[in-house]
Amino acid sequence: MEESPTAGKRKQPEADLENSENSKQDFASKRRNLSRTCVHEVAVPSGYSSSMDDSVHGTLSNPVYNGEMAKKYPFKLDPFQEVSVACLERNESVLVSAHTSAGKTAVAEYAIAMAFRDKQRVIYTSPLKALSNQKYRELNQEFSDVGLMTGDVTLSPNASCLVMTTEILRGMLYRGSEVLKEVAWVIFDEIHYMKDRERGVVWEESIIFLPPAIKMVFLSATMSNATEFAEWICNIHKQPCHVVYTDFRPTPLQHYVFPMGGSGLYLVVDENEQFREDNYLKLQDTFTKQKLGGGNKSVNGKGSGRIAKGGNASGGTDIYKIVKMIMERKFQPVIIFSFSRRECEQHAMSMSKLDFNTQEEKDVVEEVFRSAVLCLNEEDRSLPAIELMLPLLQRGIAVHHSGLLPIIKELVELLFQEGLVKALFATETFAMGLNMPAKTVVFTSVKKWDGDSHRYIGSGEYIQMSGRAGRRGKDEQGICIIMIDEQMEMNTLKDMVLGRPAPLVSTFRLSYYSILNLMSRAEGQFTAEHVIKNSFHQFQYEKALPDMGKRVHTLEEEAAKLDASGEAEVAEYHKLKLEIAELEKKLMAEITQPGRVLYFLQPGRLVKVREGVTDWGWGVVVNVVKKSPVASGSLPAALASARGNSYIVDTLLHCSLGSSENGSRPKPCPPRLGEKGEMHVVPVQLALISTISKIRISIPSDLRPLEARQSTHLAVQELGKRFPQGLPKLNPVKDMGIEDPEIVELVNQIEQLEQTLIAHALNKSQDEHQLKSFQRKAEVNHEIQQLKSKMRDSQLLKFRDELKNRSRVLKKLGHIDADGVVQLKGRAACLIDTGDELLVTELMFNGTFNELDHHQIAALASCFIPGDRSTEQINLRVELAKPLQQLQDSARRIAEIQHECKLEVNADEYVEASIRPYLMDVIYCWSKGASFAEVIQMTDIFEGSIIRLARRLDEFLNQLKTAALAVGEVELEKKFAAASESLRHGIMFANSLYL
Repeated sequence: MEESPTAGKRKQPEADLENSENSKQDFASKRRNLSRTCVHEVAVPSGYSSSMDDSVHGTLSNPVYNGEMAKKYPFKLDPFQEVSVACLERNESVLVSAHTSAGKTAVAEYAIAMAFRDKQRVIYTSPLKALSNQKYRELNQEFSDVGLMTGDVTLSPNASCLVMTTEILRGMLYRGSEVLKEVAWVIFDEIHYMKDRERGVVWEESIIFLPPAIKMVFLSATMSNATEFAEWICNIHKQPCHVVYTDFRPTPLQHYVFPMGGSGLYLVVDENEQFREDNYLKLQDTFTKQKLGGGNKSVNGKGSGRIAKGGNASGGTDIYKIVKMIMERKFQPVIIFSFSRRECEQHAMSMSKLDFNTQEEKDVVEEVFRSAVLCLNEEDRSLPAIELMLPLLQRGIAVHHSGLLPIIKELVELLFQEGLVKALFATETFAMGLNMPAKTVVFTSVKKWDGDSHRYIGSGEYIQMSGRAGRRGKDEQGICIIMIDEQMEMNTLKDMVLGRPAPLVSTFRLSYYSILNLMSRAEGQFTAEHVIKNSFHQFQYEKALPDMGKRVHTLEEEAAKLDASGEAEVAEYHKLKLEIAELEKKLMAEITQPGRVLYFLQPGRLVKVREGVTDWGWGVVVNVVKKSPVASGSLPAALASARGNSYIVDTLLHCSLGSSENGSRPKPCPPRLGEKGEMHVVPVQLALISTISKIRISIPSDLRPLEARQSTHLAVQELGKRFPQGLPKLNPVKDMGIEDPEIVELVNQIEQLEQTLIAHALNKSQDEHQLKSFQRKAEVNHEIQQLKSKMRDSQLLKFRDELKNRSRVLKKLGHIDADGVVQLKGRAACLIDTGDELLVTELMFNGTFNELDHHQIAALASCFIPGDRSTEQINLRVELAKPLQQLQDSARRIAEIQHECKLEVNADEYVEASIRPYLMDVIYCWSKGASFAEVIQMTDIFEGSIIRLARRLDEFLNQLKTAALAVGEVELEKKFAAASESLRHGIMFANSLYL
């Protein structure tokens, strides 16, 4: 490797950053050379000196290893693997950032082999239990002395190599497990999971708590800020951390676009990563935008018969065409990615005319299938979800998503690895974890629902999924086919396919579980303050400060250059506008009380809508509905997301094109010249109405046709031209007859300020250049203020305040005393990290659990486990309804206490987010001995999701059992043990095929 100078590299205050970077030749012309390149950087703590022998280990900035290898490989290592191994042999931490199929596992295996050679232990962590099972199998075949710990399975816990989920590692670190004293290496697989909103903090805490003697191997998909991550590791552990980064794909990819309803494929990015603009233009020409029927509607089928009810999904014919074409051209195996589990099943079922396996292969599939289901009891083998799979699998077609029975999912993975599945219909979870490449990957859509809106998939997601295309040593190139059903901007497509991988951003937060565990640790070396200071979040914030400072300096220079004449005038003018806006906001809060405003919100009334900083402009009232408390949580609305408002105003608003297709969240159409939009009816909360006009217009009785909505838009535009100063507003005193003295005073103040504004010199100024200059100056000053306040507003301070407030909550609830010493209740909460620790300890200590039998306890505890929502109405039997009510009351009380302690907690939202009663009935009946076939008829939730919840519930009940034991609640401990035992039967707890 060539060593490049360190000049110009941005340095961390704590770390000297050395850089050795291989030749960066033109990618297109010298692709073959690229296989010989990787980028190596190292973050080194200041004052660090290495005692390594350079002739054996190379230098920090150019590590090479000339000694005897701890493990021999049957193939020649790629440059990035060689460099990574050299870093490991130097006994220094390393982050390997490379594409899925590049071969990161070889590096992890080398670290394990080194630990075995040096008679030390090694821990391998993975983000998911299913991945841990797969990894255990793979490593066990390679090394044999391997154990597994996932919360619901423990095998050989004394093995030299332990595979576990990251949560288990964090628990071991909190409890000061003896095992860690013998561990030399910890391998973090899929470290990019750290940006997961819910669980990312687990990785951050585990890394912070690891003893400095332990070295780390981080395996990650490509990320754009790998160096920053290494600097953080170097900063908190005062040890060097290497980054080995490669963009190299062993098998190059070709990316094609298939226009739905059209025919033929268009190569948009070739194997040299060149964007083919000529083909893109041809694609746009031939594009016939067809409104395909079907959309994202789910198929209503209950229980496990669901998979047979597929039929043709949206674009089924197109997908059928593509799969058929792939098979004819011998481009199989193929993975067809969908972003909906139901759609996966529908697409697979629409392939009924296709058969890809020979008779011999069919026999092998049947044999594997029969032996796999032997681990189930007789009754479960005949479940429709199992029986319906065999004919599909025999034809070489399979489905893979998180809602499948675990045994079927694992069977599909094994058959796919053996080449017996030729067409796999999968969700994006298949792109995680074990290396299961195909020749071709198909994207059935370029948009996905992310819980908030339908958005284009990001470049990071695209890289992860497309990385499954192209099998090393088998394919000349991998093929990606993107199906699109609407015209797509060239840059959007380019960014998706050729965009940079996303950076790793911290999602650090303080949980009560962490605070209590840190308070209860006797040695006091780890405090919550220590964790906050050392978090990646704080590191990233501090690193951004110099950049913010530079930006402020640049803006201040610009402000100085802008025309300074009339500065007092411009300040006065903007002050007037701000004062008016503030008063109007106050006034609208009073006017939009239902008792005052509902009478005036007749159909056709023009209202202005503002959501935070987003101005939706003028809209037309269609209808007002009172919303029931139950429905409030599930409104599919754009603007009805906040709680506590009991009326919704259906308003016709101007939205950007493509808004609210497939149920996506409507977005306002920017009021730019030539910008096309369309009118949609959007549910709006009363509180979001910022202005009400005097004007009412007539609206068509049927607003379903686009023409009817667009004609209303034209009428609103016409009014805008008639009233260039703005539409006349409804006067609260004269028009609405409000006599409240405070409101009368507000109206008078606003009128006076408006008169002053109209008379202001700037209002009369005709000098456009001067106005623009004023406007820009106001914008610049505003940005300077914002940046300065951001720089003042230290994250550390924010977290300290939050810590203070959370500690207050713990005191009020009796988890800690006035001196911060953990009490009995807190000792119980310390042991619970699967469910809401505050809420469940409340039930343990207020007697709720004592009154229930163990079946009711299992059902009630299921409310704590996150999982799929049911769309059906929940009608609970008497013996479950009362405990659920007690749980909801406790949750509301805890939310109110948190609110009192200055935490931003909304009681309704907290209750809704903390309690998920969708499977109470199912768990209750299962605990009482019902069969799986019976319980799946009780809900529309997928079988696999039920099983996943039951297994997490079992883990949760075991934590509750341990907590009850820790606080001397013997009776309760027995109940939790019985509840756990009552779940552990049948298919719910069938062994994994990997174990």
